[in-house]
Amino acid sequence: MRNRPSLDQILFLDIETVPQYPAFSDLDPLTQSLWEQRTQFQRKEGIEAADFYERAGLMAEFGRIVCISVGHFNFTGGRSFRVTSYHGEEIQLLKQFKQLLTDHFNRPGNLLCAHNGKAFDFPYIARRMVIAGIELPPTLDLFGKKPWEVPHLDTMELWKFGDYRHFTSLKLLAHVLGIPSPKEDMDGSRVREVFYGEGDIGRIVAYCGLDVVTTAQIFLRLGDEEPLAPGEITNV
Repeated sequence: MRNRPSLDQILFLDIETVPQYPAFSDLDPLTQSLWEQRTQFQRKEGIEAADFYERAGLMAEFGRIVCISVGHFNFTGGRSFRVTSYHGEEIQLLKQFKQLLTDHFNRPGNLLCAHNGKAFDFPYIARRMVIAGIELPPTLDLFGKKPWEVPHLDTMELWKFGDYRHFTSLKLLAHVLGIPSPKEDMDGSRVREVFYGEGDIGRIVAYCGLDVVTTAQIFLRLGDEEPLAPGEITNV
């Protein structure tokens, strides 16, 4: 990967989202109607709006963020990768994340990196900030920016090599690149169930943090860099 930015200028991230409410019946009538209209062309024949509500977490207008995990490289005294997770009330974790960007990743050359981040993570965070009345930090405020001025990296986009029709999941890409994945007791499709059914935010935080590490490993692999060793990874 030529002209790659310095690793310590990049903030790797991943988010986990759920529907705003546990069930479709918890929505007020207007929101139910808007959900039905929004998903009418996505639902297969015979699938009611209420049955499709489990996918509400994928849309910022009907979902919310329950965890943002970030990771960044440090080369003081050797290479290390530090992972931090924000969870709890959405407005609070969004403010904490914005504070991190403002204090430590607000300089020219700083970049955000996520897998499928340009289509999901970055716009989702920005939309939820706007909904919450939080002023966007410069790294998420794209108004007036030219494409080459947008400080975002996307490992899925890098893997596309210009093929805009191609979609490769994080798990699949890690597998084909020979990146070992730690054993996980859940996947993205179970976040809603674990959050609302089990109330186990710890599992979600752990899963989100592992995805951040995997994203960083893929970025290293695409740049012909040595992968992170377990001893180089710190969770705080």
